[in-house]
Amino acid sequence: MSTNGGEAPRTGERSRRTLETRVEIRVNLDSRGPGHVDTGLPFLDHMIGAAAFHGGMTLELRARGDLNVDDHHTVEDCGLVFGDALRDALGERSGIRRFGYAYAPLDEALARAVVDLSGRPFASVDLGLRREMLGTVATENLSHFFASVATAARLTLHLDVIRGDNDHHRAEAAFKAFGLALGEAVARRSTAGIPSTKGVLGSGGDSRVEALETVSR
Repeated sequence: MSTNGGEAPRTGERSRRTLETRVEIRVNLDSRGPGHVDTGLPFLDHMIGAAAFHGGMTLELRARGDLNVDDHHTVEDCGLVFGDALRDALGERSGIRRFGYAYAPLDEALARAVVDLSGRPFASVDLGLRREMLGTVATENLSHFFASVATAARLTLHLDVIRGDNDHHRAEAAFKAFGLALGEAVARRSTAGIPSTKGVLGSGGDSRVEALETVSR
């Protein structure tokens, strides 16, 4: 179904199969649907689902990983495949706003996210989580999820939780802020063309990608 004045919806579909995980994903940037996220980690499902909903997109994600080892491989690969699907859906990144920022509160917690779909992967993430686990997810892996998305999608992300006493609230506010900022960045502009003085949004021909995580414990 066409959206946005007859323009075809921007979709990305990816899968990843390794000895550690199997991940399948489909994203539609131009349609907010119910979607479905099933990673085997209910807390992660809740967080990714919230980000997709507030980003105004439809996300279908299914993952099965070696949770008998721990949650790291599953969380990381979900981030990588989500980023890959975003990159595919954006294509040349023509006609997008490129930049997005948002604040999201959840009760006493307040998070800030800034996104640049620059083609340069970088993530500075400070969630300030104090608990070791939220549900069955290690809190250190939540920061790693965002870094993995930034690496694969080739976007720049600055994500900070400014305040908050409850770690569930802090994490959820962060995912919602990220979704809101991402939704703004991928939104179509009224004018076409690449939103860059360089005329291209990419990695500058350098195949290397790098993302930085800042984790406050």
